[in-house]
Amino acid sequence: MPATATAPLPVLETVLLKRDGRLLTITLDRPEALNAFDEQMHQDLVDVLAFVADDPSSDVLVLTGAGRAFSAGGDLAYVADNAHHPERFDADVRRAKRIVYGLLDLDKPIVCRLNGHAIGLGATLALLCDIIFAAEGAKIGDPHVSVGLVAGDGGAFVWPQRIGHARAKEYLLTGDPIPASTAAEIGLINHCVPASELDGAVDAFCQRLLAGSRNAIRWTKVLVNLELKRIAHAVMDPGIAYEAVTVRSADHRAAVEALLDKRTPSFHDDDPERER
Repeated sequence: MPATATAPLPVLETVLLKRDGRLLTITLDRPEALNAFDEQMHQDLVDVLAFVADDPSSDVLVLTGAGRAFSAGGDLAYVADNAHHPERFDADVRRAKRIVYGLLDLDKPIVCRLNGHAIGLGATLALLCDIIFAAEGAKIGDPHVSVGLVAGDGGAFVWPQRIGHARAKEYLLTGDPIPASTAAEIGLINHCVPASELDGAVDAFCQRLLAGSRNAIRWTKVLVNLELKRIAHAVMDPGIAYEAVTVRSADHRAAVEALLDKRTPSFHDDDPERER
């Protein structure tokens, strides 16, 4: 039989795709912005996940970031603009929902190469991967509350599934980032390794998957993800609705302004009876 032609890779503005045999690496590629999400990256990742789901030329995926960060979450300038134009946020959060479901529906195993900090939506992306290898010195956290937002774009369901509700609440209600070494100790991620050993560890694990039974691996992932998808479908819509309300709040606008001014936010909600 003639060899099957390798499917061509799409060229995108903020996400790079690279093949190595049946291994496909997806790289978030805004290194100058620490791979923070703007409108284009939201859409590019939606498009990438749609492509890889049907890509006949790949069996194992790696998700990583260019430069020194995995992803800093929301691009601050873009978040600040959205605080005054929340209808733009509504479109982005719908894309975030498609990203979450795209990762959960993907039957190919996806390994996260956490090369640096993963914050907010960046943390959610990492935690929705199947196996996470992180470099020492990296941190992972979901600081939605730190900017007056509900953690509605995935964090509220994926963190408890990895480390239990008590620990998840501690980190989600404070927004505190966790060193990769601690994240590995509590089971939030799989492995924390020296940065010089990250590539070797990721590649060795990917080669094990590539040498395994493709269908057995894929369908085992599908089964494990069934419960996670059930919870996601119960939580994502109300989570997005709550986050959409808070993006319109005075607290969020004040927090963004404080970050731009490099000062600590002061929160008062929208309650006129609360002492200011």
